[in-house]
Amino acid sequence: MTQIHIRPVVTMADKKAFVDLPFRLYAGDPNWVPPLKSDVMATITPGKNPWFGHGEAQLFLAERAGRVVGRISAHMDYLALKQPPEQGMGPGVGNWGFFEAEDADVAGPLIAAAEAWLRDKKMVRSLGPLSLSIWEEPGLLIDGHDHPPTILMGYHNPAYGAWIEAAGYAGVKDLYTYQIPIEVLFPPLVQRIVASGERNERIVIRKVNKKNFDAEAAIILSILNDAWSGNWGFVPITDAEVAHTGKQLKPIVFSELIRIAEVDGEPVAFMMTWPDINEKTGTFGGSLFPFNWAKLLWWLRAPKVRTMRVPLMGVVKKLQSTRMASQLAFMMVSLIRDSSNSDFGATRGEFGWVLDDNGPMRSVGEAINGKINKVYRIYEKQL
Repeated sequence: MTQIHIRPVVTMADKKAFVDLPFRLYAGDPNWVPPLKSDVMATITPGKNPWFGHGEAQLFLAERAGRVVGRISAHMDYLALKQPPEQGMGPGVGNWGFFEAEDADVAGPLIAAAEAWLRDKKMVRSLGPLSLSIWEEPGLLIDGHDHPPTILMGYHNPAYGAWIEAAGYAGVKDLYTYQIPIEVLFPPLVQRIVASGERNERIVIRKVNKKNFDAEAAIILSILNDAWSGNWGFVPITDAEVAHTGKQLKPIVFSELIRIAEVDGEPVAFMMTWPDINEKTGTFGGSLFPFNWAKLLWWLRAPKVRTMRVPLMGVVKKLQSTRMASQLAFMMVSLIRDSSNSDFGATRGEFGWVLDDNGPMRSVGEAINGKINKVYRIYEKQL
């Protein structure tokens, strides 16, 4: 058997090989969406991704007979280390991600290399895949390989789960996405809840002001860090990360698709929706050059998509588990659904990801005719 050699990523050529590998491994898979290579390169590069302001990572390549046949990252997030252990992160928890392997013979040594790096950093528990954080591409796709992922959701070889488990890992948390038909009316009960909210003079559901998006993003960040703070896997998002993400995603920010709910003039909830840009960039082969950048800019002037993704929504803690919380959620969903269909031509939505134990959010997805269409799994192992 040809020996597998694992080595750290050191040079720019190594980084390029790290980014390029999935393009070979998934070349024949019609449901894999090629990411923009420049985006992946920025994600793994200190100075370009603000995650490195509170984390450190080491990338690894696997080679066999001089050919790159696998990759993985090992990383630790100092903000995650400060979280309560009962919420999944906490002291001694390190992570790995960006896992790709040509076969099972490659997978084992790759994961072992990541674990060795984590042990050197005094980590006692390994949690993954996270690429690089819970807010980017968490989990391994274990169900839903029959259709492409939406924007900022991962896609993985169906064999990976067994290879990860063979390395001693067990699933610790599942993340669900819900497919929602948005060209049909919501059930009568949801319509009544929305109508009742519309009659409540205390409630205002407003569009974000894209011209003042930095201030709007600060409001959303405040709500998000409060609303999600008790969730499994929570790590606070920093101001730098919000600014970076806002700049990165501003071209797909449309005021009709991001709503802030106010009660008595106080912002208490938000819902963010993006057109699935994968439907356009997935045809670019990983590059905006030489002419794809112009095609993308033209498309972004008035995008028409089949799918909208709701990546984030939240209600402040003091309103959670109240009728008001579900009412605000349904009101925002209803307004964004109408705009998605009438202004962007969308016929389906994707809601999530949602933690498997997040009963309120799962109830929202199910109440608007949502069906689970993808399942992502996060694994753990004691080191």
